[in-house]
Amino acid sequence: MYEGDDWKVNAGYSKVTLSDASLGITFPMTVMYPTDRPEQEERLGPYLLELSRDANPLEGEFPLVLISHGTGSSPFVYRTLARHLARNGFIVGMPEHPYNNRNDNSLEGTVQNLAYRPRHLRLAIDWFFENDQANGKIMPDNVSVIGHSMGGYTALAAVGGIPASFAHESSDGQSRTLEIVQDPRIKSLVLLAPASVWFRADGALSAVNLPILMLDAEKDPYTPSFHAQIIIGGVADQNKIHYKTIENAGHFSFLSPFPKSMLLPSFPPSQDPPGFDREQFHVWLNVEVLQFLSSH
Repeated sequence: MYEGDDWKVNAGYSKVTLSDASLGITFPMTVMYPTDRPEQEERLGPYLLELSRDANPLEGEFPLVLISHGTGSSPFVYRTLARHLARNGFIVGMPEHPYNNRNDNSLEGTVQNLAYRPRHLRLAIDWFFENDQANGKIMPDNVSVIGHSMGGYTALAAVGGIPASFAHESSDGQSRTLEIVQDPRIKSLVLLAPASVWFRADGALSAVNLPILMLDAEKDPYTPSFHAQIIIGGVADQNKIHYKTIENAGHFSFLSPFPKSMLLPSFPPSQDPPGFDREQFHVWLNVEVLQFLSSH
């Protein structure tokens, strides 16, 4: 099993519940954080990972990172990156986006999903600043978001992007511009194979003005390079983007390496282009993301 590289402290984790009063729903979030209690093998969904369950966090304040998963997916497919950040002094929130996850994907491809996703990211950040469990643990001016695929859309919408839906995403067959509340607490973004087609209108990303690490995949049929170009051409200052295309990678190469039992052609998220070494790539990815987040 992939373990990543060296780390400074152990990673604790807890499961919490978030509420969306406007929808009358709750949804889960997994939190990873630095601790001095030893790790042991724990189960996250179908995955086993060395963590310290419900351990007390280390004393002090830490930067906060939220991870926004792809459409119809799960937060747990970014588990090794999240743990690496926790082992290196970050608190990581991994919400499961309601109605757009592997357990319930009923709002995929709808204008409601475009509106709900960034709001639920904001509610997740609220939890860290308002809940007694996290009170005093978060550096107030050091919040970042990592978004993969649809999570990239979510991150951009949360920091001032103005999305426009497609006609087929609404029951009345009309496209519309969405009003998303910008969250000024978010200070930097990591975009992994981001989906950006809802930001094609002139000025849709002009309010996005913060450091961005953007990585896409050379062999990605889902979010090919024009998605990255929409972002580069749309943000307030493209010089704030550190952009790299990962050679021979596929769309799902950014997901944590899967157990051997799940490496099946019938399960596309486990598959990479021939010759691509996902495990080795994630050693590099962990370092790259950590260095970026530590310097912004």
